[in-house]
Amino acid sequence: MKRHIIRTIVSTLTLTVFTCTLAGCSSKARQDESSSSAAVTESTAQETQTDVTESIAGETQPVTADINIAVMTGPTAIGLVKVMKDNEYGVAANNYNFQVFGEATEISTGLVKGELDIACVPCNLASVLYNKTEGGIIAAGINTLGVLYIVEAGNSIQAVSDLAGKTIYTTGQGTTPEYTLRYILSGNGIDPDSDVDIEFKSEAAEVVAALSENPEAIAMLPQPYVTIAMNNNEQLHIALDITGEWEKLDSTGTVVTGVVVARKEWVDAHTDAFNAFLNEYPASAAYTNDNIADAASLIEKFGIFKAAVAKKAIPYCNVTFISGIEMKAKIESYLTVLYGQNPASVGGKLPADDFYYISQ
Repeated sequence: MKRHIIRTIVSTLTLTVFTCTLAGCSSKARQDESSSSAAVTESTAQETQTDVTESIAGETQPVTADINIAVMTGPTAIGLVKVMKDNEYGVAANNYNFQVFGEATEISTGLVKGELDIACVPCNLASVLYNKTEGGIIAAGINTLGVLYIVEAGNSIQAVSDLAGKTIYTTGQGTTPEYTLRYILSGNGIDPDSDVDIEFKSEAAEVVAALSENPEAIAMLPQPYVTIAMNNNEQLHIALDITGEWEKLDSTGTVVTGVVVARKEWVDAHTDAFNAFLNEYPASAAYTNDNIADAASLIEKFGIFKAAVAKKAIPYCNVTFISGIEMKAKIESYLTVLYGQNPASVGGKLPADDFYYISQ
């Protein structure tokens, strides 16, 4: 019998690494929901931890694993909601204990302590954790590409070059949003220190407020805050897609917002179960993109963010699932740019090849 547990732990939103900036979107009280189904015996629970097979009614059936998975409130979680739904109905590939967090630091702690097996985290944080654990954390897939956009109420910004001489409100000073903006500006011949005025706010809500107060304000925001800002001000619109602008500068690379990581020690012991999880992820990501209304309802149900916002934000969240050699190439390219901006943003050095999990 499978144990179905969905626990939501959401703390106050912070915007420290790309992590909190791009993934966080709300603050909620901690909520624990336990299945009301009959209790599973200790011996049965231990059996489900293995990746062997057993014979049931004359047929060989895979024995699933109990897996602790963490996601964050925000875009990096929304491609997984179909798996979360399937888990509730007992038809997922494994028995998953999903936990939704509001801060990346909580996930980092859980991975390092071995309390979590798999997590969806910002790309640069995955590299930081890999270096911190000396290879103990590996990346297995990209689940979210770029979610940053330049927004304005007027029509003064048609190209990156139009940002010269402007004030840009944004968040994430000293973290990946700043490095991303600097990369885009520099690549278009704009000195981030002298040709523009970048005004940093402590959180995205402050940027939204600045846009409401000043009709001529220009901002760089992540989804879903772009949608929230546009809901508050009908004059606001997306002027530039930062992902598109990045790809103009790097034809082989792109912005990689979120990735799927796992503890290597756990993967080595549960390879089949991990591969089964990875195999059901692409269909879940496609479900989010193709069934926006239903996915939005699940996004709110699982405490990621509100359905009304999700309906409008999903098409701009670049939800995907990319694995294998393509994943490796895109992550390497993205991390190399961040490393050039600030080595600390990726943990001091670029990951080695063993950072990338490519299933056989």
